[in-house]
Amino acid sequence: MNKKVETKDLVTSTIAFLQSKINTSPDVGIICGSGLGGLAETLQQPITIDYSDIPGFAQSTVKGHSGKLVFGFLGNKNVICMKGRFHYYEGISPSKIAYPVKIMCALGIKILIVTNAAGGLNREYRVGDLMIIKDHISIPGLSGINSLIGPVDTRFGSRFPACNQYDRKLQQLFKDCVKEKESQISIHEGVYCGLSGPNYETPAEIRFLRVIGGDSVGMSTVFEVQMAAQCGLPVFGLSLITNRCKGPGDNWQDPNHEEVLVAGRAVQNDVQKFVSHFVAKLNLSQYDRTRGYKHFSKY
Repeated sequence: MNKKVETKDLVTSTIAFLQSKINTSPDVGIICGSGLGGLAETLQQPITIDYSDIPGFAQSTVKGHSGKLVFGFLGNKNVICMKGRFHYYEGISPSKIAYPVKIMCALGIKILIVTNAAGGLNREYRVGDLMIIKDHISIPGLSGINSLIGPVDTRFGSRFPACNQYDRKLQQLFKDCVKEKESQISIHEGVYCGLSGPNYETPAEIRFLRVIGGDSVGMSTVFEVQMAAQCGLPVFGLSLITNRCKGPGDNWQDPNHEEVLVAGRAVQNDVQKFVSHFVAKLNLSQYDRTRGYKHFSKY
């Protein structure tokens, strides 16, 4: 019982701190993956807060994740952007990894956008391609590791939420936005496999992930989307393919983190352009701010 009270008090403290720094309520939450933090630099009228100053936030220790929460405007929408995320391989618990999603929900976002750098399991994918996430497979989740395990704060929703958050309307809107920009970047739709890392997958693991239907693989995202499911937040997910996964018989080099960052830098301007156009075209009236949780109007 004490742990449940402490969790609620921490949420209250985090919200009170953030609302003392801003005077608006964000409508869209964005989590930037490896090499994609430049999106936060495009926000207008930015207010930047270090994770180290925010009650309840962990610290990002991975190169390519600067560890800042940025409030501002993108495409005439009020957004909150995580410039860097947390990972299980950093020794951070799943619930703490997903904690920022809970806070964005309490602040009033209607939609969550998650981006990540991912390896291409699908042999048709090439470095620099984008994959719209139509679903995910959480290998840690199947092994009993889930961001919703532990005391439940029912202000955010049920202990047993369905996890079907990848919104089809948002996926179609993004595809339409890419067509309007007439880009040469290849866009796919596929299933993202979330693993714990930090090692890259063995050839046998790559073969297994392909057999079960995976198209891309990474070390993030699934815990955040689990929390979004409890909060009732629709999600748009996007993977930047930064390396080709090397399974049995594949004749290309092993992946490395520098390759991931280089690939991110190569296409980051295009990704920023797509996401900015996508956010500008969002019709937020379709999404009920209070769906899935009790609104935090008292803060």
